[in-house]
Amino acid sequence: MIPPAAPPAPPGTPRPWWETRTFVVLMVLLSAVPLLYPPVPPLVDLLGHMGRYRVMLDGDAPSLASAYEFQWGVMGNLGVDLAVYPLARLFGLEPAVKLIVIVIPMITTAGMLWVAREVHHRLPPTVMFALPFVYGHHFLFGFVNYSLSVALAMVAFGLWLRLGRLGRYGLRAALFVPISIVIWLCHAFGWGLLGLLAFSAEVVRAHDDGRSWWRAIIRAVGQGLILAVPLLLMLAWREGAGGQTADWFNWTNKMFSLRTVLRDRWMQWDRLSFFIPIVVFGFAVIYPRLTLSRMLTFTALVLAVTFAMLPRIIFGSAYADMRLMPFVLAMALLAIRFRRDTDEKVGWVLASLALAFLLARTASVTWSLKLASDEYDRQLTALDRLPVGARVVSFVGLGCSKDSTWPMWRNAHLGGMVVVRRLGFSNDHWNVEGAKLLNVTNEAAGAWKYDPSNLVVGDLCPARFARPVSWMLKNFPREGFDYVWLINPPPYDPATVAGMQKVWGLADGSALYRIRPQAANPVP
Repeated sequence: MIPPAAPPAPPGTPRPWWETRTFVVLMVLLSAVPLLYPPVPPLVDLLGHMGRYRVMLDGDAPSLASAYEFQWGVMGNLGVDLAVYPLARLFGLEPAVKLIVIVIPMITTAGMLWVAREVHHRLPPTVMFALPFVYGHHFLFGFVNYSLSVALAMVAFGLWLRLGRLGRYGLRAALFVPISIVIWLCHAFGWGLLGLLAFSAEVVRAHDDGRSWWRAIIRAVGQGLILAVPLLLMLAWREGAGGQTADWFNWTNKMFSLRTVLRDRWMQWDRLSFFIPIVVFGFAVIYPRLTLSRMLTFTALVLAVTFAMLPRIIFGSAYADMRLMPFVLAMALLAIRFRRDTDEKVGWVLASLALAFLLARTASVTWSLKLASDEYDRQLTALDRLPVGARVVSFVGLGCSKDSTWPMWRNAHLGGMVVVRRLGFSNDHWNVEGAKLLNVTNEAAGAWKYDPSNLVVGDLCPARFARPVSWMLKNFPREGFDYVWLINPPPYDPATVAGMQKVWGLADGSALYRIRPQAANPVP
């Protein structure tokens, strides 16, 4: 039997540094550091979302009204949209987005620390091994609505545990009906995560009170019903909404999701960063002075089973299962604790190693985002050559080799900045039936209306998500666009841009072409 958590230290007992309030505040502040430098957070999908935010805010501009239609709707995918709408009126779109994105890892970190404190009655020295997963693949990919919903779910889970520990079930029921609705509106997957977290915790709590496992499960389901109100919203949202749910039990993709849980830029370092916490968890299992919390171990197990059962695509949203994996691992690491009162020497060693790992991971993500931001600055100088309202087809080159495909595709949605800064048209929005607020009405763009028409590869390179660059340049409908923007393109047939006028370029091959040349000197 796994021993219960050690009781809180008696009042007046000196706390080790990892249990102090100062430590908690510093951890929350540290989580914001990677995003302080970039004026536009370089998260893959975020720039495409920002294009939608611009239409949401300024959709009556003639150039936007002729290409887009924005319509609010009640759906489980509105988190950052709802936050941007008032904040952008106060600060402007880009500062508002940066503020919101910075807050997301801060809330997630605070929630994780609160959960650990509630379960263990103190913060274990190993808690810092879990914090790098705040900047997991899901966040760096720019799933910002999901990430916001998860951040709120983590804080809500801490509150759920606290009210349960205090026996305040009536108050919990009253609070969590609106809380569940808010989290569902941010993103339905975050609401689902909260339900799994709450269910797991209540099963273990009921079992610890002497109930059999079956009775504990039944009681947990009853407790979790207060989170079920969004089911009514879900049914209303999905009725006739379409959206594919597919790719079940694709174990190859699931293993890829596991290996890439900390994917960023440097493959060997990112994989080592994944391997280190796994070793720490294994050490906690075999080291006699460490053990695992029943509650959080069971929670991690429930999340792992859910990850295995989920398809890759739900309601048209890809990577549904992948998004869960960082929190499977985070919960497993948060479960680690000492069997009895903290062994001070071992605690200091573990805390120091955990802090070193967290600082190293934070430094690498910070530098990676700095490099990506500087690349954004270079590429976005192309916008200076665009008139307001320009219709731009962007083609972003993806790598072909294993090493070149590991770094996050941070330029994939740079075209969204055409909408943000020039009120123009870009071909990198998403067409997800039943889960979109934005519709493209620029019919002249044809099949180049939506993502992934913005992604290209070399002519001889196979890829799941993109087509050969020369084919794309040859076949896109020129009457639907005013400019072609090539971003880090692979080599292409020069004949495909014959008759166009180059108005901007970089040494890496990136170029901006005017489709219908005018009386102006081309840029060499």
